[in-house]
Amino acid sequence: MAIEPQRVGIREFRQKLSSYLLDSGAPLAIMRHGDTVGYYIPVRRKRSEEERAAFREAAAKFQQLLDDKGISEDDIRADFKQWRSGKRK
Repeated sequence: MAIEPQRVGIREFRQKLSSYLLDSGAPLAIMRHGDTVGYYIPVRRKRSEEERAAFREAAAKFQQLLDDKGISEDDIRADFKQWRSGKRK
């Protein structure tokens, strides 16, 4: 089961953050100038077993992609810190 995320601009996401956090039931792709900059995946207490299985499958596929590329969590964290520090200058 593939869930296609709704696309939303970063400005709209910030403006409607509380409603997305409280009311959204579907994943969102956060966009900036046409590029995806992140995803918001709402977590509800009551997910169906089918949804939980889909999340587990997606996590396993993502982990496999990282493993195939030799990318660790520390690599991602370091890359993000470097990117973020470059944005502040």
